[in-house]
Amino acid sequence: MWTIEKWHKYHIRYFVVSLASLIQINHKVSSRLDCNTRSPSIRTTHSMTLTPHPLIGQSEAMRSTRALIQTLAPSLSSVLIHGESGTGKELIAQALHAQGPRKSGPFVPINCGAIPRELLESELFGHRKGAFTGAVGERMGRFEMANGGTIFLDEIGDLPLDMQVKLLRVLQERQIEPLGSNKSVPIDVRVIAATHKDLEKDIAEHKFREDLYYRLNVLPVRTSPLRERPEDIPELMAFFLAKFTPTGMKPLVCADNLMQALQRYPWPGNIRELSNIADRFSALYAGQSLDLFDIPEWLLPKGLAAIRAEIPAPPPPADLPRRTASEAVPGDAAMQALLEPTEAVPLRPVSAPMVHVAANDAQDPALTILGASHIDEGNPVEDVIRLAMGMDPLLPEGISLRDKLIDIERSYIEQALQRTDWNVSQTARILSLQRTTLIEKINKYGFKRA
Repeated sequence: MWTIEKWHKYHIRYFVVSLASLIQINHKVSSRLDCNTRSPSIRTTHSMTLTPHPLIGQSEAMRSTRALIQTLAPSLSSVLIHGESGTGKELIAQALHAQGPRKSGPFVPINCGAIPRELLESELFGHRKGAFTGAVGERMGRFEMANGGTIFLDEIGDLPLDMQVKLLRVLQERQIEPLGSNKSVPIDVRVIAATHKDLEKDIAEHKFREDLYYRLNVLPVRTSPLRERPEDIPELMAFFLAKFTPTGMKPLVCADNLMQALQRYPWPGNIRELSNIADRFSALYAGQSLDLFDIPEWLLPKGLAAIRAEIPAPPPPADLPRRTASEAVPGDAAMQALLEPTEAVPLRPVSAPMVHVAANDAQDPALTILGASHIDEGNPVEDVIRLAMGMDPLLPEGISLRDKLIDIERSYIEQALQRTDWNVSQTARILSLQRTTLIEKINKYGFKRA
């Protein structure tokens, strides 16, 4: 039986559950509308606190660029940055923003060549709900997001002609009209554009509007390619090597011949290519002193490999550290006798019978070292070679040739490492191996430095 008290409890519980459901639905709807209004990339850009990277280099070109930035930063006029790809055009735009009066406002970059043509107008100027199929909510454009700050139009030379007309109107009237709206929105932004193209040539070929060019090119800035300032390469390389060094390791150090080759290389990809090379070397050779001839050819750009081919390779080290008797490795005495003989030992024909060898060459110094009494008359030449290499004679039941070759390889690598005091580059030269191949074998056999 339902009493008044039960009815009250039921209605209170129902009201609480309904209220919680409404709050949850409202939260979901708000989140969905927020996602439709702004894309993740725009939200990130808008909330980004700009920390520009330093402009590295002490060359005359870089000193002039830094001085020009200090001069142009206080102005609110448009800037057009000319330069090859990878020369740091966006870094200059960030520096102009960070040193100007709008530094507390947003810095909003957009690559005009990376956005599909049909989406570019919406991306720049925004749209209203229902402006086109799929426009389920309002979206704020990049110009509106940059209000009070700076918008950076990268690769402006790739902007389609119809969009150039609309951009020119925005720059003249300082207001935008989002897609699907009949109201203009005033904007207050500084425009910085950049291109790697020759816009004056494009104007002559009717690929770029002349009036837009003059509207943008109020304050021109030119970035210098890396090949024109090779004196900056050591400082740039040190910066990127420190940046890409794995955690807990020391930065790689470039040998003189490597740095000289880097300064001779023309760097078609400019600083972006230099950054990639530093990242590659840091991953493969972290904490080492890297010589030009330690790098496999396939890890070098073709132009850099060609420069290395013009440089004579250094000879192997003349005097390497020797081991003491307590550090001897099995078979090393025979190897030393073969590699560094004290006197020439005449070679005998392979077909010579063992009786002739034993009778006529009993005083042969080689046989004295090897021990003539251990020579088997059945296989004279093979047994002499095995004894000289510190190997056992071939047993009647046979051996595993693969295992024996592995043992020989292990022995030689161990001897060479000990002779060079674990200098991998010198060891690789002694054994005529690529440095990376030697490292793989050291890891494979589990060698550890004492």
